[in-house]
Amino acid sequence: MTFLLPPLVAWFVAQVAKVVIASARLRRLNLRVLADPGGMPSSHSALCMGLTTAVGKHLGVSTAPFAIALIFSFVVMYDAAGVRRAAGRQAAVLNRLVQDLVHMRGVQETELRELLGHTPVEVLVGAVLGIAIGLVL
Repeated sequence: MTFLLPPLVAWFVAQVAKVVIASARLRRLNLRVLADPGGMPSSHSALCMGLTTAVGKHLGVSTAPFAIALIFSFVVMYDAAGVRRAAGRQAAVLNRLVQDLVHMRGVQETELRELLGHTPVEVLVGAVLGIAIGLVL
């Protein structure tokens, strides 16, 4: 339980923060962000860094489990801010092309999901949140 509690708490806090931030922006309760990828802060980053911090705190930062957790965290955060964000940008371009086809030829297609990843700031805030919770618990 020593290693499981910090990442789960970090993920939960990040998800609650997402709802609060999105709801404040819209000025109404927005629970939809719980199912949407992306948003501030990154709950994936918080979860991974919460685990990494817990492992480092309890086993030491010179251990193999810490190295594995850290590399895993970096891969997840790179994917969230890099690969998934780029896929979201491509989806936005494709959606514009489809809209042009709809206007020109009447072609109907379902729009692609554009918000797939995180900005680097969202990833950083999630990581800091995970580290903080991992150090506290």
